[in-house]
Amino acid sequence: MKKFDFDVAVIGGGSGGYAAARTAAAAKLKTVVIEGGREVGGLCILRGCMPTKALLYAAEVKHLAEHAGTWGVRAGKISFDFKKVMARKAAQIKDFADFRAQQLNDGRFKFIRANAKFLDAHTVELSIGKKLTAKNFVIATGSRVAPAPLPQLDEVGYITSDDAVALKELPKSLIILGGGAIASEFAQFFQRFGVKVALIQRSENLLKEFDADAGAEIEKVFRREGMQVFTGTKLVDAKRKGKLKTVSFEQNGKIISVAAEEILFALGRVPNTASLNLQNAGVKAEANGRIAANSRMQTSAPHIFAAGDCTGPHEIVHIAIQQGEAAVHNILRPKSPRKMDYRLLISVVFTDPQVATVGLTEKAARENKIPFIAASYPFNDHGKSLIMEAKDGFVKLLVNPKTGEIIGGSCVGPVGGELIHEIVAAMAKRMTVRELAAMPHYHPTLAEIWTYPAEELAVQI
Repeated sequence: MKKFDFDVAVIGGGSGGYAAARTAAAAKLKTVVIEGGREVGGLCILRGCMPTKALLYAAEVKHLAEHAGTWGVRAGKISFDFKKVMARKAAQIKDFADFRAQQLNDGRFKFIRANAKFLDAHTVELSIGKKLTAKNFVIATGSRVAPAPLPQLDEVGYITSDDAVALKELPKSLIILGGGAIASEFAQFFQRFGVKVALIQRSENLLKEFDADAGAEIEKVFRREGMQVFTGTKLVDAKRKGKLKTVSFEQNGKIISVAAEEILFALGRVPNTASLNLQNAGVKAEANGRIAANSRMQTSAPHIFAAGDCTGPHEIVHIAIQQGEAAVHNILRPKSPRKMDYRLLISVVFTDPQVATVGLTEKAARENKIPFIAASYPFNDHGKSLIMEAKDGFVKLLVNPKTGEIIGGSCVGPVGGELIHEIVAAMAKRMTVRELAAMPHYHPTLAEIWTYPAEELAVQI
């Protein structure tokens, strides 16, 4: 048998890669993590989940202060110091990143700062001029900003989400290209900090992965807060006119142009795999670079696994962690494999109101011809949300029409990302709506709103 330098080599030190490495090290496998990014921590910590949520919470605090009169509170004229907003974010991210660096360097496994590319199925060449071999690999290289769909955008120039979390000052006006989670979160952040925002979305609805009613609710709030929102568009051109950048697009057969100081490109990300030379290892990838993997997170090369954004199908941190853990479990125990199950898929968008789902949406159920009945209830008729003046949004449940088992839940409303976890717990235990409706809920709380659609569906069934 050939002797390898390591039992497991993990390429990428983000959430998925770290989860794989600690799992392998705990099982006494000789493990190495190879990380080639300028900074250590991965997308979530450095440029994704954590910095954006820190900024969004600052925007929410400012928004509440500006509307304090609703509750009879005199707050006076509200102002802000953008440098302090960004400094607090930066300090928090440094703490998170430092802790991840500490974890990667604590001696449980070898940690190498370098880029890697495959020479063959068991050998990688490092950018520091060395080579290493491993019996097994876990690829967890994450994602990068997608290329612009218009060559003119490259000529005009734009910022990405990576740039937006590190701005030194705010632009006076901003065009945001995209209408998904990243675009929507940034749109509301900038709008609430006084930037004149125009949001341009290709699809007919914002947040197209969710049901149309969720996107419509967010669009309503955005427009109320003064944002320009254009949906159902096709980008046509981009130009620079003096100090302004202009984007032209087609909507309902007409060409419309909008101008702003800056453009934020938020039309998604693609797998960060181009430099790996996957073909040398026999690893198949799709046209956009996404590594093809089965439910065991195994690629076309049986000893090479993948986890996180580089493979998908869902670019979500807790799923990347589960995938990394599953990959190593299957390296250790190939005869009793662990398969990824996305039945309890959770998605959250941290706009205000927040948008959250678990399991099936109506859209997904119809596309997959899964029978369901659904019921919803609005926050503008719910005691605790009325007290909070949080009247936008609704909750919705989807159930199996024969058994009453909950197969999906959606929440567009205050702290929706927290409230959805009640339905995650219910679905994890395969509860019926009758059981959910019978479960005690304290009054007045936001959580008790789930009992209303649950009771309605229980009666129907």
